Amino acid sequence: MRLFKMHGIGNDYVYADCMNETVGDPGALAVRISDRHFGVGGDGLIMICPSKIADCRMRMYNQDGSEGGMCGNGIRCVGKFMYDSGYVTKPHLTVETKSGLRELDLVVEDGICTGATVDMGRPVIEEKELTVRAGKMRAVCVDVGNPHCIFFVDDADGTDPAVLGPVVENLAEFPDRTNVEFVTVHDRNNMRMRVWERGSGITLACGTGATASAAAAAYLGLCERNVNVKLDGGTLNIRWDPETDHLFMTGSATYVFDIKNYDISGCANHQSAKEE
Repeated sequence: MRLFKMHGIGNDYVYADCMNETVGDPGALAVRISDRHFGVGGDGLIMICPSKIADCRMRMYNQDGSEGGMCGNGIRCVGKFMYDSGYVTKPHLTVETKSGLRELDLVVEDGICTGATVDMGRPVIEEKELTVRAGKMRAVCVDVGNPHCIFFVDDADGTDPAVLGPVVENLAEFPDRTNVEFVTVHDRNNMRMRVWERGSGITLACGTGATASAAAAAYLGLCERNVNVKLDGGTLNIRWDPETDHLFMTGSATYVFDIKNYDISGCANHQSAKEE
């Protein structure tokens, strides 16, 4: 089985080519392989599988082995893999995710995919007042395939997501847990975001989080509907189309290395993925 590593502005995952093979226990493999000291190291595991309704199916697992609905940075890398490996030859493709179908327009340079624009769909937005450590905090909760709880702060760079992130992630208001973002809006077209990801902790970037944060800021009238979101690992552009009400995320996709001779015994099942 081919295993390899890619990242979208620092949001790094180990990927498994499951177009012809599959992994029997992907949650266990995600925990083992994501460990940055005893494994390969990454924010989780993404399996690229066949689909009956799209060009491929993406299954995403966090560092703790839990399965997520979608990954914005990861899906751009899925598009890169499908194009660069020759599974598709067109610059437009569809990807089946646990949160539904997503459409990608690839950026191709000299025959290599370097990034993509992803149709992230319509956001579901709700303002909430949360009790956190004996105090009340206002948050905007946005679902874009994954749940996000967004706090607007004076200085995102001075905020440690590890302090409030795990507390908010596990509040009773979020029975399925939530991702947590801390956002500072600099001007009408630029904002800064740091993230605590559900099941993975602090990561350098979160594509669905950047999308949700941009939607929340525009919803509150803090920025325009086309905004650059600066994360620890780089910048994503988020555009909220007024006609379709869909959000579009644009960013890079980067290959890192292939992983050879990694022992996946106990996690691998070599039946055809098409027979699942």
